[in-house]
Amino acid sequence: MYVCLFDIDGTLLSSGGAGKHAMYAAIASAFGVEELIDDVPFAGRTDRAIGRDLFLRHGLDDSEANWQRFVRAYLDHLPRSLASRPGCVLPGVASLLEHLHGRGDVAIGLLTGNLSDGAKSKTRHFGIDHYFRFGGFGDRHLDRNDVAREALAAAVSHVPTPIDLERTWVIGDTPLDVRCARSIGVKILAVCTGLHSRADLVAERPDILLDDLSDASALFAAWT
Repeated sequence: MYVCLFDIDGTLLSSGGAGKHAMYAAIASAFGVEELIDDVPFAGRTDRAIGRDLFLRHGLDDSEANWQRFVRAYLDHLPRSLASRPGCVLPGVASLLEHLHGRGDVAIGLLTGNLSDGAKSKTRHFGIDHYFRFGGFGDRHLDRNDVAREALAAAVSHVPTPIDLERTWVIGDTPLDVRCARSIGVKILAVCTGLHSRADLVAERPDILLDDLSDASALFAAWT
């Protein structure tokens, strides 16, 4: 059995910045912040880590109560942000997911810094949510490597046969995706469809590096 663990933003889809827009809207609406400071890095990070940094930059206490308040506001804003901003499923993604879904020897999951409910909202908006039955998410973890461990544990629980790490692949678009795959001892396919350059990704030495997922033959060649 092969396992494919997909990142969302920059790998499966581009939301047109909807997630970031919804997070800043949540800071404004939930805490009455009028002057938003737009210098927190988002790419490849977990929502919990992003939320912590947003709190620190805006003078808010990073408490569990504030986190839950922020999450509620973010999940309320996110569908409207997705609907109002330009976004798309990235090249080759739909056909690749359909192909993997049709095979009997592949389990498809998520490995994303998104909140689990945020991941559902994004993938549902773009019509690809039905492909994913398990995953690791950014609800609690500050470190993406911990998300990778959660995703692998979820795969172990979901797949009826023992997981073979040599047949387990992370598909992502950032250096952090490459590093988190290495942290759990699995393979990594990196794509240049996010914010990072090919040179950034080459430096991390992924197993496979593609411009996008339009032609995934290199992945299938690695499976033979």
